[in-house]
Amino acid sequence: MLTPDPQVLRTLLARYATARIALLEQDTPDGRRALEDVTYTLCVATSTRTIKDAILAADTALGVSRPAGAAAGTTPSSRGRSLTA
Repeated sequence: MLTPDPQVLRTLLARYATARIALLEQDTPDGRRALEDVTYTLCVATSTRTIKDAILAADTALGVSRPAGAAAGTTPSSRGRSLTA
C-alpha cells in the first residue's frame, strides 16, 4: 500500500474541514460538490471507503492521538450530534 505524503493529508483534512464549515454556513450545489470532491479524494488517498475511516486513517498516519472514546470526525463539543458527510 502506498503511503500519502503527510503534507497532502494535512491539506486534504484542511480542505475537508473548510468545505464542511462552508456547507453548514450556506448549503449550495457548489458547496456540496466541493465536499463530495474532497471526501472522495481523502478516501482514495487513505484507501478507505467512508469519510469517518478516512479521517481516522489520516490522523493515524499523521500520528494524531485521540482522547479515549473520541470518534473520527468528532470534537468534544460535537459529541452527541450527528456528523454526516
